[in-house]
Amino acid sequence: MRILLRMQKPFALFAIVFVLLFAPIIGQAEASSSDTASISETASSLLGIRYAYGGTTTAGFDCSGYVSYVFNQHGIKLSRTTSGMYASGTAVDKSDLVEGDLVFFNTTGKGVSHVGIYVGDGNFAHSATSKGVSIAKLNDPHYWGKRYVGAKRITGANDVAFND
Repeated sequence: MRILLRMQKPFALFAIVFVLLFAPIIGQAEASSSDTASISETASSLLGIRYAYGGTTTAGFDCSGYVSYVFNQHGIKLSRTTSGMYASGTAVDKSDLVEGDLVFFNTTGKGVSHVGIYVGDGNFAHSATSKGVSIAKLNDPHYWGKRYVGAKRITGANDVAFND
């Protein structure tokens, strides 16, 4: 009987540690996969809204204001700046992008300076000075393809950045 009790304690401790370590990760992955299509739909629903430097509303968006607005519609608070967004999330290879991933570009020659939302089929939604909220080709050889920096996946509360 004593041997049985000695074996139960380590097993119970292992089970508790396993649940505490892995349950939050499993829950985040499920939440992320169920919401990515709706994030993409929200992003696409705002096409045509004009560009406004510093804009964060449907009266006009800059790139990070647009992305923040879209994610906020789904209860996810992101950093207000492109660099803050780039510092959050989990890095994703370009070949592994899914709808709702954030895509980042260097448009100024000074690091990450532009952000958009991947909407599938090699396209991303973003707000730019020339067209406002629009869809562009991620691999456009004349502009975006040359300026691509990387992508991040926002999967849960641990990826959210509030540091701005």
